[in-house]
Amino acid sequence: MELTLRNNIKNIYWMMFFQSFMIIIAIFVPLLQRHGLSMSQVLQTQALFAFVVAFSEVPSGYLADLWGRKNTIVIGQGLIALAYLWLLPADSFLDYLIYEGLMGLGISLSSGADLALLYDTQTALNEQNSEVRTAHGKHISRLVAIEGYGGAVSGLAASFLTLLGFDWVLWAQFFCGFFALSFALCLVEAPRHISLEGHQQNARKVINTMVRQPMVRWITLAIMAFSLMGLYAFWVYQKYWEFNGIPVSWFGYLWALHCVLRGLVGQWAHEIEAGLGWEKVFIVSAALPIIGLFGMGLFGGWPGIAFTLGLVISRGLNTVVFYNALNQRVEGEFRATVNSIVSLGTRGLFIVTGPLLGYLMDNQGVHSTLLILATSLLPIVLLVLYFLSLEIRKEETQAAANTEAQGVKETLTV
Repeated sequence: MELTLRNNIKNIYWMMFFQSFMIIIAIFVPLLQRHGLSMSQVLQTQALFAFVVAFSEVPSGYLADLWGRKNTIVIGQGLIALAYLWLLPADSFLDYLIYEGLMGLGISLSSGADLALLYDTQTALNEQNSEVRTAHGKHISRLVAIEGYGGAVSGLAASFLTLLGFDWVLWAQFFCGFFALSFALCLVEAPRHISLEGHQQNARKVINTMVRQPMVRWITLAIMAFSLMGLYAFWVYQKYWEFNGIPVSWFGYLWALHCVLRGLVGQWAHEIEAGLGWEKVFIVSAALPIIGLFGMGLFGGWPGIAFTLGLVISRGLNTVVFYNALNQRVEGEFRATVNSIVSLGTRGLFIVTGPLLGYLMDNQGVHSTLLILATSLLPIVLLVLYFLSLEIRKEETQAAANTEAQGVKETLTV
């Protein structure tokens, strides 16, 4: 495969497709329960994953900014492939903890660096050919769509392979991990400015970007809030399906539906935002998941399962809108670091609250847990979106004032 800058975008797309082609995800909870793990232990494995990601996320993003995006991506994909190899003979709580540790390291090295390399590549290509430009935000839409479609195909594969046995799922997952690694090896580093200053000066730049710019700060908090909500929902889905009597062989089909829907919404997120405006996008993004959680908690069977789609639609929409808004306001020099810090915040919160979620499901029941989640998350989401809305209106007012001033200046010049 030719190693050129122009092929970077295609190779990143394929790498993300196979990274999201996680056949095991659709049946992960039943798999661990088959080996005697409780829901509390399942969520403890995820808390360890979140801890590893949180511990290594920012250093790995900073490493990608200084050492190179491709280098960290390749190592990350290699660790993910190793994790799938470890999963083949896994049969104990400790085995799954080790698996999650390897996955956490691999994901932390890849995440942030992949999006940063995509932005750097498109910037370089736009500079090489100024007549044919592609908006950076389109890539986030496509990535969300690709990840959704990859998850959908893997969900269908999971339902089919589950009929043959769980071992078939594990072996298929093992081989898929190496496809992602092969595309990572085909990437090339994009030209960009690399900081030659000291670590303290670099840290000061990142802090100034994320803390002293109110818009960036509130976008970051919005991403964390909605990402955390998505994590909670994801780990409730399979237990919820099981509680409502859905056969394990159907889990893949339901997961495929979720992924396709998320992918379609993500693919058209920019058009949806342009048509509705950011105010209505905020309302939809907040209302759908909260209504979905309340609906899941209040209803059972297929009506309750239908309410899960609200969380899926919101996830596909807000991921594209908020991540694009963040990356547009961050300099390419430390883009991977900033994206990693956002992930760190989400994972850090999940470390504390993930096991509590598992405890609630084991002791309070699935439906009660969902109602508690909806009640707890509603004021947080509304608060974040309220302050983000204030900053957007300030930015719009300032832009209008600048435009008016520029018009006056041009008139006087004439």
